[in-house]
Amino acid sequence: MRFAMTAFAPILTSDQARRLLEGLEAGAPGALVSLDLGRSESEVPLCAEGAFIDGALVTGRTLMNVARDTGKCFEVADGVASPVVVFSDETGWSRSLVPTGDAPTTMVAGFAMHRVVGTTPLADTRSKIRALGRPRGRALDTATGLGYTAIELARTCAEVVTVERDPAAIALARRNPWSVELFESPNIERIVGDATEVVRSFAAGEFALVLHDPPAVQLGGELYAGTFYAELKRILKPGGRLFHYVGDPKSGAGGRAVRGVTRRLADAGFVDLRTDPRAFGVTARAGRGRYSRAPRRAPSKKMRG
Repeated sequence: MRFAMTAFAPILTSDQARRLLEGLEAGAPGALVSLDLGRSESEVPLCAEGAFIDGALVTGRTLMNVARDTGKCFEVADGVASPVVVFSDETGWSRSLVPTGDAPTTMVAGFAMHRVVGTTPLADTRSKIRALGRPRGRALDTATGLGYTAIELARTCAEVVTVERDPAAIALARRNPWSVELFESPNIERIVGDATEVVRSFAAGEFALVLHDPPAVQLGGELYAGTFYAELKRILKPGGRLFHYVGDPKSGAGGRAVRGVTRRLADAGFVDLRTDPRAFGVTARAGRGRYSRAPRRAPSKKMRG
């Protein structure tokens, strides 16, 4: 089953605004730009005063303001360009959409949610998935964010369950053209809730793999706890694969984080622990020890979304 295509407001970045300004300076009748963060291009009519986007005039002054700000994406409505930002009542964090070389990343409380130095958000996501081999079966993505992990996993997995604590993250994803498959893919199930609580609702051995890409420990320390790792081990099939993003293992902080994470994963029953320096993370397999067959508990209504 396919769903109707999600509609997005036109989005401008500094690069696209500069293209429009160059067209204005040249006296061109129009300029070919992207209004969906690089997913497609369209011809935007120009006049002496500015550009017509979605039937409304965006003045040259507005285009200049957008062109100067390289760190934001701007939605355009009725000629006004506004940063794509949401504030979370749940966490107290602001989330903004940030342009990159391909799909945008999101900035949360000052932390970028993808690697962008020497890579791109999509390349970063794909490197994490490659660390798991060729994913198959039922997969768990513990932190939805903009949905790139769930989208990529869904290309080869029979079903992907993705969990997001913050409803504001889902609200931001709905405004991101690169996240459309998160809402349209028939084999992605979205759950809104605290992952440390949601995992307890899953049956033992329910998943073939888990991709655990938590935010920085300052934002989600509970997602690095041994008790949470024990739950991840429980819900994995014996021998099931785990990828855990940690950070650059060659850095001082990253190296310390890797040592702590691998120790706690081993204590939780994971085996074959290996550092993957290309994906900035750790891979492991669920050991074949006994695990509880406690009955599956239904998540609260808050979690489904």
